[in-house]
This record gives sequence, structure tokens and C-alpha cells, in this order.
Amino acid sequence: MKNDNSEFIIGRHPAIMALKSDQEINKVFIQSGLKSDAISQIIKLAKEKRLVVSNVPKTKLDQMSDHQNHQGVALAVAAYHYATIDDLFDNAAKHGEDPFFLILDELEDPHNLGSIIRTADAAGVHGIIIPRRRAVGLTSVVAKTSTGAIEHVPVARVTNLVQTAKELKDRGVWLFGTDMKGTDYRRWNAKGAVALVIGNEGKGISSLLKKNCDEMLTIPMVGHVQSLNASVAASLLIYQGFNSRHPL
Repeated sequence: MKNDNSEFIIGRHPAIMALKSDQEINKVFIQSGLKSDAISQIIKLAKEKRLVVSNVPKTKLDQMSDHQNHQGVALAVAAYHYATIDDLFDNAAKHGEDPFFLILDELEDPHNLGSIIRTADAAGVHGIIIPRRRAVGLTSVVAKTSTGAIEHVPVARVTNLVQTAKELKDRGVWLFGTDMKGTDYRRWNAKGAVALVIGNEGKGISSLLKKNCDEMLTIPMVGHVQSLNASVAASLLIYQGFNSRHPL
């Protein structure tokens, strides 16, 4: 599966990570007059792949990146490939581990998705599942925010999250959701095959998906603001999963 739109990878570190990966790259754009070790490395990697390197004015890169912080670099890439559910299970098997997946229920902010992918890569998550509709997909902003992790964490995009949740349960995966009322997340034992469900930034987890969760987890808070940014909450929960799966 692919996105319908062409995409750009922007930023020096994401560009280097992409050039070192199997990502299909069409062309490399460098801001005219820029010189640095990172720029030299990007040009070297591009030449090794026999890619066309174009020196362009900053205004063209601003336009390509939708005025994001491109750091003088943009890669024109083929639309991002999405994994299948089987790919996610295969990734866990390749590592010789029980599956540890994330299900993101209609996340809308590309910065949240990029940050979650970055944490998922750091904590050994084997794959992420997102819905096809009403949610952000794999975009250039997501790629830049993930700082290259998008190349290492497979993301599956499915038509129906509830049906996918039922499929995961049929395949032996336990589903853990997040809610204001639930078990203290510090008690979560994520050993075995598990999937962590993170809800939408405003609405949380949909009621139908919540019904398919085996247990709900909550993050205790004592401050005045009784909510956390979606990517921050996800990071805390992901690392509790990591802690229980890899105890000291």
C-alpha cells in the first residue's frame, strides 16, 4: 500500500537515515551555497546511490517543505510503503520476541505520530497500526519528527481498527487501552504478545475499540492539568512495557 501523494523527506539527519536505508529516493535537493559535514555526507551518500543532486535556492526548499525547517535539504521520495499485519508479526519473529504493537486510534497531529514512532523504535516496538481514515498518515512532517525512526518501525494502515483488534486477539495478542479509569500503568506487565492502544488527542479511544481491550491503563496525575500530550502519554506507557519486558 502507498500514499497517493508524492512526499519529501526534509532535514539533515532524516535525509542521512533515508539515504542509508532501502527507502526509494528519486532526487536530492541541497540549498545553494550550504557547506557542512552533514551536507557533505548527504552528497557522498547520494552519489554512492547514483542519485541526481540539485543545488536550489532556499525559496524552492521552503516551497517543497511547506515552510517547515528543512535545514537546506530535501529528498524527493516515492510515497511511503505501509506494512501489513503479517509484516508486523514477522518483524517480532525476526527479533525472536513476543509481539509488542501500538494501535493509534485516529491520531491527527503529525508531530505526535512522528514522536511516537521515534519512541517506538527506541523501545523495540515491532510495529504500529493506524486507521486509513480520519487520521494522519506517513507524511514528510511525520518523517522529520521521527528523526529517521520511520525507516525502522513498520506501520500498517488498516480499514477497520475494531476488526484488526479482533484479528490480533484471535492471534493471541492481549490489548491494553488507556483511560482515566483503569489500572495504574506502573503495574502493567507487558510480557507476552501485547498491543497498546492510544486514543485520539481529544476524544480518546472509540467506544467500540475500548470494548475489545482486555484491560485499561491509567497514568496517575497530581498536578492541576489532568491530561498529557498524546505522544508523552504514549512514551510513558511504551517504556513501562519495555521495563516489564526487559527487567533490570
